[in-house]
Amino acid sequence: MDAFEFNRQAWDAVAASNRNWFPPVTATEIESARRGKWQIRVTACRAVPREWLEPLADKRVLCLGGGGGHQGPILAAAGADVTVVDLSEAQLEVDRQIANEERLRIQTVQGNMSDLRLPDDDFDIVVSPCSICFCPDVKPVWRGAHRVLRPGGRLISGMLNPVNYLFDAVELDRGQFVVRHKIPYSDLQLSEAEQRSMLEAGRALEFGHTLADLIAGQTAAGLVITGFYEDRWGGHDPLSQRISVFLATCAEKPGKGE
Repeated sequence: MDAFEFNRQAWDAVAASNRNWFPPVTATEIESARRGKWQIRVTACRAVPREWLEPLADKRVLCLGGGGGHQGPILAAAGADVTVVDLSEAQLEVDRQIANEERLRIQTVQGNMSDLRLPDDDFDIVVSPCSICFCPDVKPVWRGAHRVLRPGGRLISGMLNPVNYLFDAVELDRGQFVVRHKIPYSDLQLSEAEQRSMLEAGRALEFGHTLADLIAGQTAAGLVITGFYEDRWGGHDPLSQRISVFLATCAEKPGKGE
C-alpha cells in the first residue's frame, strides 16, 4: 500500500469514529462568521491574521487537504466561494453535510494535494491547514498551489517544525528527549507491524520535511513569502515548552509583469 492510500484509509477511519480529535465547526461559529466575527487556524492554537485572508467576499478559496468541516465552512460563512480538496471522501462528507445544513457555498473534490487536477489561475486564496506533513514530497504541493492561484493570489500554509520528528515519541511523552531520527523523516521506515498498528489506531503516515523544502520550496515554485509566525501545542507538550513546533507562512503569487 502506498502512502496516499494508507492515509486515505486512516482519515476515513477518523471521520467515521466518535473520537473528538478534530471536531468540525459548530452552527454557532458559522453564525458568528456570517456576522463578521470569525477566525481560522492552520496550526494548533494561533489564529491566522485576518489581513492574510481579507477581503473574503466572493473570493475563490481552495482548502487544500482541508476536509473535516474546519476552515471551509467558516470561510464560506464569511462570504467566500470555497472548494475543499482532500484524500478522504469521508472527511469531505463532513463538509458537504455542513454546507447543506447551513446553505454554504462549498464544493468538494476527492483528490491528492500533491497532484491537483484543478484549472490554472482559478483561486484567490489557497489555505493549507498543516496537512503537508502527510505528503512524502512537499515540492509538488507548492508547484500545484502556485499554478492554481491567480496572479496576486495568496497561499496560507501551516507546517510542522521538523524538530518534531527528531525524538523518540514514546520517550518524549515521558518528558525524555532521546534523539532517534534524522530529518527528513518518514513513517515509512517503520516496520509493517508498526504501520498496521498506526492504521488500526486511526493514525496517518507522517513525513518530516527539511526547512529548505518547507520554506525555500515555496520560493522555488515562484511564490514570494510575505508573512510568517510560529505556534505551539496547547497543554503540557514537553517539546512545545522549549520551542515552537509549528510554522505558518503567507506567500503571494506575483502579478503579471512582476
